[in-house]
Parts: sequence; C-alpha cells; structure tokens
Amino acid sequence: MRVSLVFAMILALAQSAGAQSLNTSEGTALPQGDIQVDQGSQAGLEAWLTGFRDRARAAGIPAQTLDLALRDLRFDADLIKKDRNQSEFTKTIWDYLDTAVSDDRVVPGVKALKRHADLFARIEAEFGVEKEVVAAIWGLESAYGTFRGTVPTINALATLSYDARRAAFFEGQLIAALKILHNGDVTPAAMQGSWAGAMGHTQFMPGSWWEFAVDFDGDGKRNIWGDDPADALASTANYLRHWGWTKGQPWGLEVTLPKGFDYDQTTERVRKPVADWAALGVRPMAGGDLPDGGLASVLLPGGARGAAFLIFSNFQVIERYNTADAYVIAVGHLADRLRGGPPIKATWPRELRALAQDERKELQTRLTQAGFDAKGVDGRIGPNTIAAVKAWQKANGRIPDGYASLEVLQALR
Repeated sequence: MRVSLVFAMILALAQSAGAQSLNTSEGTALPQGDIQVDQGSQAGLEAWLTGFRDRARAAGIPAQTLDLALRDLRFDADLIKKDRNQSEFTKTIWDYLDTAVSDDRVVPGVKALKRHADLFARIEAEFGVEKEVVAAIWGLESAYGTFRGTVPTINALATLSYDARRAAFFEGQLIAALKILHNGDVTPAAMQGSWAGAMGHTQFMPGSWWEFAVDFDGDGKRNIWGDDPADALASTANYLRHWGWTKGQPWGLEVTLPKGFDYDQTTERVRKPVADWAALGVRPMAGGDLPDGGLASVLLPGGARGAAFLIFSNFQVIERYNTADAYVIAVGHLADRLRGGPPIKATWPRELRALAQDERKELQTRLTQAGFDAKGVDGRIGPNTIAAVKAWQKANGRIPDGYASLEVLQALR
C-alpha cells in the first residue's frame, strides 16, 4: 500500500530525538490527456491542471469544488525528490528499527494506550485487532498524533500527479481527495498530511479513506484529521480486519536457527506448518515452544548475521499498509514492546552499509546479466531481487540468505 510520513519523523527524531504508506489500492487510473507539458515547473503544472480539470469534471467533481481546491497550487520540486528516494527502502533494517522502536517511541505509546484505554478497548472489541497493533501504526505514522503532517494534500497530489513517474496512481488519489472535499468531511485548509498525500493520525491515502474510514465517534463525519483520534484509529483497525487480520495470532517472533540450517528456505515464498519449522530446529529466541499460528516463513531482513524472524499471515496484513519489511517488522515489534515484550536480542551486522540507489540498480542489472533474473531494474530490493541474490549465492557456494550487500555487488563486478 504505500509511502510514509513515519520516516520524516524518524529522521527528525534521529537528529533531535512514510513518506506515508500508500495504504490503498491504486484507485481509478485516469488518462493523462493530450496536453504536452514540460515536467518540473510552475508553468507545466498550470498547463497540466487545464487538462486535469476536464478529467475531474468527467469523474463527477463539481466546478465549484475544483475552483476552491485547485486555486493557488504551487509546483513543489521537493516532493518529486522525496518520491525518488523513500527512506524505508534505502536504510538498513537496524538503522530503521533503532529509531522506529526506540524508547522515545515505546514510552509515549504505553502512555497513549492508558490515556485512550476505553477507546482502544472498544476498537479491539469491534474490529478484532489488538490495541497494541493499532497503537503501533499510530506511533509510527504520526508519533501518536503529535506529527500528522503540514503539507496541503491537494497541492502534494497535484504535484505528484503532474510528475510522470506515477502519474496515474497519484491522479486517482487526487480525484479521491477532491471527492472527500465535496463530501464535506474536511475543509481544504484542514486537509493536510505527508508529502505523498497521506493524511491524518494513521496516514490514510484518500482512496483508503473512501474504502475503510469509519465514523466511530458518531458525529456524522469520518474525521481522521482532527485532534480526536477515534475515527482514525478505528479506520486503521477496519483496514487491517478487511485484509484478514487474525486476532490472537502473532505477526512474527524472533527465533534462533540451528547449526547447518538450510538458508535457501529463508524467504516469504517458503511457507511451512509451524511443526515443520520446529522439527528443523527453529526455536523462539525467548525460549519455550513456537506458537501455533498456521503456516509460517523464516525471514532474515539483515542476512544470516542478523536477527531471524518466524513470520505468520498477519505479517502480510501489515504489509498491506506498507510493503517495506522494515516497516512491517517495526510495527510488529513496537506492538510487542507496547505489551511489555523484550527488545530484539540478536546482533546486527552494523559494519555493513545500505546500497545506494544506483548500486541497487547495478546489482539488479548484473544479476540479470549473470543469468539470475531480478525481474526488472527499479532500485528496490523486493522478493524478486532477493530470489535472484539467493540463486547467485547458492550457485557460487555462499550462504543463500538473499541479503543484497555491497559484497555481493562487488563479487558480481
């Protein structure tokens, strides 16, 4: 689903103490029209708006709403730069978690759960999603409502719709945002959020608002923007429920792997019954027995020298909110910490650095050229690239943990 405001907060916290999740389907992919514009200028944005008005009117947006919402829009080049370099996909997992699940995130979260105990209890009873999970998303997305974003949503979505890279997606979101304004649930001035158009306490994209937002406080509006978090938190629980959240099942847990473990099995694509993993010697880091949560996979987000996690179907549900493994693990681990669980115990290979975007693209290119198809060159290390790295490692007598390291890139060179 996703880009997140969370990382803007994480970077700010790292300096003193997102890009919002695209937590929605892509919505209506609208045609871009015949107008040719020069990308990257105020004049280009204004020319683009001329054609967009016609498409918006055809999508049912009244002229009065368009006049109010689209006046005085400014091209924002900084938003384009952020869209090109989303931090959740470029930081190491340990750097991400150091801030995302720090004491500065845990302590306020425990207080928020106590302060809104009745609200969280009602949401958990209504939607069947544990309060700590909802609170963890709230904490990552807006620091429990204290940093909901100040970027005007319409301006952000218009700039990103005008930009060519993901124009169809963002234009669909812009149409959805304009329909929210026409619906009267929020004013243009109050419709603010992250650089990518995500809004409110838990950073819903406009398309997600239409599909999943609920009026939990009963005031007749689905208000995710105001100081009262009730509607936003309930909407998040509704979102997770829709995508198949199973109450009582863990998202995952830290585990130890036995000596001689077959690292070729460490991927989301390999799913086994918990009993099979136990038979192979996989054990909870905290001791005891593995939970019976159905089919599970072993994930190594930092490679064979980092922490190992046994993940369940709820992991994929959180993934609907944000596809980055770092984000999903952060939500799950923060939820565990909010209910009193321990920090991650395993060490990380902190001497390693994350690959730069050009290096990630080079890695994908070289893997494919070597006969290990990465299924494209986009600079993002997803399941296809991980599978290609694993295949290359296995063919070259290395531990097939799928970790896209500088060492792998240098060997391919």
